Amino acid sequence: MISVNELKQAINERLENYLTSRLGEVKTITVGLLEAQNHILAQDIAASFDIPRQNLSSMDGFAIAMGSYLDHDSQLEIIGESGAGKPFNGRLRPNQGVRIFTGAVVPNDCDTVVMQEDTNLSDIQPSLDNSQVYHIRLTQSAKVGANIRRQGEEVQAGETVLTIGKRLNPSDISLLANLGVDSVQVFQPLTVGIIATGDELVDVGQPLATLAQIYNSNTPTLKALLKQLPIAIQDYGSVPDNLETTRRTVQHAIAECDVIISTAGVSVGDYDFLTQVIQELGKIHHYKVAMKPGKPFIFGEFEQDKKTVMYFGLPGNPLSTVVCCLNFVQPALWQLSGVVQSDIPKPLQLFAKTTHDINKRAGRQDYQRAIFCQNEDGSFSVTPLSAQDSHRVKQLSHANCLLVLPKDNAGVKAGEIVTVQPFSWNFS
Repeated sequence: MISVNELKQAINERLENYLTSRLGEVKTITVGLLEAQNHILAQDIAASFDIPRQNLSSMDGFAIAMGSYLDHDSQLEIIGESGAGKPFNGRLRPNQGVRIFTGAVVPNDCDTVVMQEDTNLSDIQPSLDNSQVYHIRLTQSAKVGANIRRQGEEVQAGETVLTIGKRLNPSDISLLANLGVDSVQVFQPLTVGIIATGDELVDVGQPLATLAQIYNSNTPTLKALLKQLPIAIQDYGSVPDNLETTRRTVQHAIAECDVIISTAGVSVGDYDFLTQVIQELGKIHHYKVAMKPGKPFIFGEFEQDKKTVMYFGLPGNPLSTVVCCLNFVQPALWQLSGVVQSDIPKPLQLFAKTTHDINKRAGRQDYQRAIFCQNEDGSFSVTPLSAQDSHRVKQLSHANCLLVLPKDNAGVKAGEIVTVQPFSWNFS
């Protein structure tokens, strides 16, 4: 049975080959700057001007003319002011300067900014008339070129600042806004179909007619887990355990989607028809993975009219759905969206000391719901929840992380260091 890491590698390699074969076929759309977050950039972005556009002051103080004396106790004549958005446009001679503020343009005749704390400004300010020429004295010697942000020192005109495949985040939005970019080309979002299977399922919002029925919780869970991805979700609802209905639903999804995700129906029960339909209409690359929960996981694909549709079959238990989505589906969807490998979000993993003994059989990588916290000394500790059955939804809601025990691990004692995968929605 394939291990978790082996399956991750296999999925990555298949998707990489698939994406390479589709170079030049990927569609793009143009989105406004405020809608661009989490989309994948489909163009290189070059700066149309320098940043900063001119020499700017990095301090509140005084811009001093070239050739001035900058020694301790030097006297300087202040003949004007340069504020943010209101530059000083006059000429200056040596030993002259202007009052200047952070972010303001440094006059062309100046080569140094002296911090106001290094002058006698605080002594003379009570009686100072800024509309008149006045003099200041340096209380510390100054260095030529100090406290100036040079034109183009951060970005130069023509420089490529963002490249194709970048997942746009708030910092990128800030950079684009600073460059005056109000729209960008991004890769067209994937259409992802979600299919839930089972005679017992009822969609949320509908009444439960019998005690044998349960609500379809996996589809809302997947939608929540995938909310931050640049995808469009097509919900095919709850499909009963019927071979023909399952086949027809999958055929519709193949025609309409780039990726299909299903929950339940991939085990070996008499009414688990999805596996049969996948084998009829497509192919299974990997079935079953050495993990708990999540063992009956399927990775496959469909081919129809020269179109490839990737398929991920998740087990039906809620925890299995979450674990498989976090470890396999989310990274795959980012990759298929066109993001470069180095920018694919990966589950955060930390190390913590367990507070309890944990029993486990070797042979499968184990994911246990747990409570993770940081201690007063800065170290981390983790406490596994008491019940680890994969169908327990309340336990999943109460946990803030997954405690990860490797395949060959046969249990740990309290105080040992273990791997923890925090839920991103519990931490900021």
